[in-house]
Amino acid sequence: MKRLPRLDALRPANFLLLLAFPFLVWLFLSSTDYSRSFAAIIGVERGGAALLPGFLLCVALFAGATATAVTNRLGLSLISLVAGLLLAVTSLGQPFLASTLANAVDPASSLVVAGETPYILTETAAATTATVIRILAIALTLMNAALFWLLRRPATRTLAKPALLALNGLGLGWLFLFAHLGFATGLAVAVRAGITAYILASVLALFWVGLMDLRLSRRSLPIFAALALAALALATSQFLQPHIPVALIGDASGTVGINVGTPAQVVDAIRHGSWPDAPETDPKIRTVLTPEEGLAQMQSGKLSGVVLPTPLAPPELILWQTEVLPDAQANLGITALVLGIALLLLTVCGWIYRRHPLSIAAEFLIDTLRGIPMLVIILYIGLPLAGVLKSSTNGFLDPPNLLRGITAMAIAYSAYMAEIFRAGINAVPTGQIEAARSLGLTRWQTARHVILPQAFRIVIPPMGNEFIAILKDTSLLSILSIRDLTQRMREFQSATFLTFAPYNTVAIIYVFLTLIAASLVARVEHRFRNHQR
Repeated sequence: MKRLPRLDALRPANFLLLLAFPFLVWLFLSSTDYSRSFAAIIGVERGGAALLPGFLLCVALFAGATATAVTNRLGLSLISLVAGLLLAVTSLGQPFLASTLANAVDPASSLVVAGETPYILTETAAATTATVIRILAIALTLMNAALFWLLRRPATRTLAKPALLALNGLGLGWLFLFAHLGFATGLAVAVRAGITAYILASVLALFWVGLMDLRLSRRSLPIFAALALAALALATSQFLQPHIPVALIGDASGTVGINVGTPAQVVDAIRHGSWPDAPETDPKIRTVLTPEEGLAQMQSGKLSGVVLPTPLAPPELILWQTEVLPDAQANLGITALVLGIALLLLTVCGWIYRRHPLSIAAEFLIDTLRGIPMLVIILYIGLPLAGVLKSSTNGFLDPPNLLRGITAMAIAYSAYMAEIFRAGINAVPTGQIEAARSLGLTRWQTARHVILPQAFRIVIPPMGNEFIAILKDTSLLSILSIRDLTQRMREFQSATFLTFAPYNTVAIIYVFLTLIAASLVARVEHRFRNHQR
């Protein structure tokens, strides 16, 4: 029996979803619960429908030119040229590009209307933006037309192709990764987080694999041993620094004042009552600027006790006294001690197993990351670790929640991807590597031209599975209050008290995303398989 043409090229799951698609469309159009859920979860802002035509025209402009450069099919250039002309002579693209500008500048700027959400440009800024958009669209269309003409000539093709890819590839990257998509902000957050985390995880995975492949040389162990001894010596020098005498005076049963600059070790001891003869209930803590202020407040009855340097404390009022290191010396000493012990352990393991210490460190890190749940890693990096980074740099480094979540997912998934890359590299026959080296290729040239091209063909299926998994695990970022699909679903469900509609809607959206990703992976795998033949 003859099959229908091209239907067998679809994945069965995609074909079933294609058959169910009319029912899903009818469901979302006919049910107000589902239509409201869809708009809220996707993240359709007020007036978001007017932004979609401009976005599609920008996609056509950049994607048409990029596809022309990749495939050398000049017929695709018409898509880019027509889209550019429509952006130049009509106002279809103005709402979208004005929205991206309004959401890219400071909300307190004079370009944005105060108090409006989503952000919109003022009338003057919108008029100026419309003129600039037309000028840029004309310029970009003319540049693409000139590069298309150069692409037709063999003598200038090598110059035109990379120029087209650079110009329009950057435009596509801006559209899909950075531009504000007011017609689908929730979907944009989820997809962008998944793609960015996947790219970062792949780079980190290759870095871990490179570390694991390091060879032990004669100088490796002596260098690491010297670094370990230097770190331990630094820790020792910090711990031998003069200690600060601190005393607690008065009564600790009420409110205790702590002078600014008191070491954290003493503050923790007072707060948690971990000093000798401490009361059973933890005292209240109040900060005082100077020892004199603390004494004055204790004498006036505002404080029952105060912590201050021992030389300034009346001996008859001392309840507890100790000597501790200043915070700077204590923190540096502990950090150097931990680093020194880690380097020493890596050196000993390198000597026992005859491997490079960094190779052992990479293997340990991979095994450790694979043993920690994804949610724990996201919480650890997103909350305490980011807080330590902010406090240690006095607020200079304070990454937003989305960047924290993307970093956490990239680090976690890099451990799994590293094992995939390592398995693909090990699957390359050793005879080809030996042949490449016999031809005089360096290790880098052998990896670049012999090992990695074959390894990538092998790891495409498992790497595709990792992309699908990381796309779904973006839902875990909602724990950091990132307004992705899952967080918006929870907000909508809490506000409306609907039961099935929000959960069914977000499940259908994720199914569509994963099936699209699976189709792209299958397409890439099919393309590489044909090239290999």
